[in-house]
Amino acid sequence: MAKIRAGVLGATGNVGQRFIEMLNDHPWFELTSLAASDRSAGKKYGNAASWRLDNRIPEEAADMTVVPVDPKKVDADIVFSALPPELAKKVETDFAKAGFAVASNASAFRKEKDVPLLIPEVNPGHLALVELQQDKRKWDGYIITNPNCTTIMMTVTLKPLMQFGIEKIYLASMQAISGAGYDGIPSMTMLDNIVPYIGGEEEKVESETRKLLGEFNGSEVIDAPFEVTASCHRVNVMDGHTEAVWVHMADNPSPDEVKKGFLDFDPGLSDLPTEPSPVIEVKEEPDRPQPRLDRNLGGGMTISVGRIRPGIRYICMGHNTIRGAAGASVLNAELLKKMGKL
Repeated sequence: MAKIRAGVLGATGNVGQRFIEMLNDHPWFELTSLAASDRSAGKKYGNAASWRLDNRIPEEAADMTVVPVDPKKVDADIVFSALPPELAKKVETDFAKAGFAVASNASAFRKEKDVPLLIPEVNPGHLALVELQQDKRKWDGYIITNPNCTTIMMTVTLKPLMQFGIEKIYLASMQAISGAGYDGIPSMTMLDNIVPYIGGEEEKVESETRKLLGEFNGSEVIDAPFEVTASCHRVNVMDGHTEAVWVHMADNPSPDEVKKGFLDFDPGLSDLPTEPSPVIEVKEEPDRPQPRLDRNLGGGMTISVGRIRPGIRYICMGHNTIRGAAGASVLNAELLKKMGKL
């Protein structure tokens, strides 16, 4: 079977590097283009990128010549966007107009009513928006997005709780510094410190969760009718967002019923190469999950939960640059292929 040609936009950044790591030797996708800013274009990727992951730059990627972020220069059928939001709006539009499928990690299009905001285990039916988007915008290609990293961790765990009638959700996040990018936070700010504010983060969690768990009625997504209240904080952890979640539900389930919901959760996507098994792993130890111990489960795609208590209160945790970013977009692209949209 011929592989689908894939490109990465913003290939030299933190999330761009995760895309390259995850697409290297992927059974369905072949990495054919790496695009970055003008200062990197024309260089070999190995010379253009300050590789920040634990493993080495994949040899094939290191030898590839970086191209400009331009639809005429990128050789691919699908592009994975790790662009900053201020660039993504125009650039992703240009690629969609030119006939590319765009799987975006950027926030630029997440609120657009005709753009799917997608977690495959949560709302695969929202992909039907793609046809509406192409018809409305007269694009040959299309854009799909994955949500904010904090939103992903919590929303995956909320999906099996929908059966109990969710009414209100409260979140307190403890977010890793890698979520701000390599140059995002000065070390003197984070050492021996917690920063109790991340610009725009709380608003993203509150709006995106309701869209993801909303209902597609054939023409638009109707947001889920419950309340979401978030308080987001940056902590001195390299990778892995930890979140304390309180969920009020009409059926008032017991902790054992909630635990069973997590354990039984099976979205039926085991045929997707990046889908972890299990999707949600329940930790029995009273001091788990922990980023250092649990962030790499399932190749960084598993969400860990623990401390399920009456209320209902629990802790969830996941790898923010894999499950919460590059891995989310790759999984979205795998769902596109499965559903015949690539």
